[in-house]
Amino acid sequence: MSSERIPNEVIQKLQIPSTATLTTTLKQFGLSRSFMNGVIPLRPNMKMAGPAFTLRYIPAREDLDTGEIDNLKDAQRVGIEKIGVGEVFVIDARGDTRAGTMGDILATRIYNRGAAGVVTDGAFRDSPSIAEIGLPAFSAAMNAHSNKTVHHPSEIQVPIACGDVAVLPGDIIVGDAEGVVVVPVQFAAEVAQIALEMETRENFLLKKIQSGASIVGTYPPDESTLAEYETWKNKNKGLD
Repeated sequence: MSSERIPNEVIQKLQIPSTATLTTTLKQFGLSRSFMNGVIPLRPNMKMAGPAFTLRYIPAREDLDTGEIDNLKDAQRVGIEKIGVGEVFVIDARGDTRAGTMGDILATRIYNRGAAGVVTDGAFRDSPSIAEIGLPAFSAAMNAHSNKTVHHPSEIQVPIACGDVAVLPGDIIVGDAEGVVVVPVQFAAEVAQIALEMETRENFLLKKIQSGASIVGTYPPDESTLAEYETWKNKNKGLD
């Protein structure tokens, strides 16, 4: 578990580039498995970034789940009452979507505690209601079955897998309309700066293509296009 605290300024910067730009940036750090497979937002306009607070599910077993829920012992319930402001609740459901990992009541509690979002490679139940809470929520599916028909909440704040990506507590989780990317905490500040510059440059290149420019010399940019970009950037500095 990382004890490193990421400044809010870095978190805010990470919300600006797309997850596509972030995955490209992370490849510069040798990280090619950063984007969660099959995990998408409940609504297209959801955007989030924050440190991971993790929950690991294991398969349900009859002797582990008696039907009674103890809010002081159940790992999911304990985690929900411990998650901090600005953190993202990340649930390892092993990619199993046969039951929801949580419903709208628990999601509302997470929202009221000031969490930045909730992510699972499983399903949510009450998904239409969760989508309206105001909490960015990302999942692989929707399923009305309750969690313990398939899942047993095992541990919180341990390394997990989510969408085939390793997630350590404290890693920065960034989500947008395309999905969710994991930024290892030790790279977060540098990745934010590089990705922000890349996003600005690619927006400039996109505008050139939209105006009719050929990709030759534009994408990737040659020296002339890069010089044009620098002039444009200096002229528009502080206007975005």
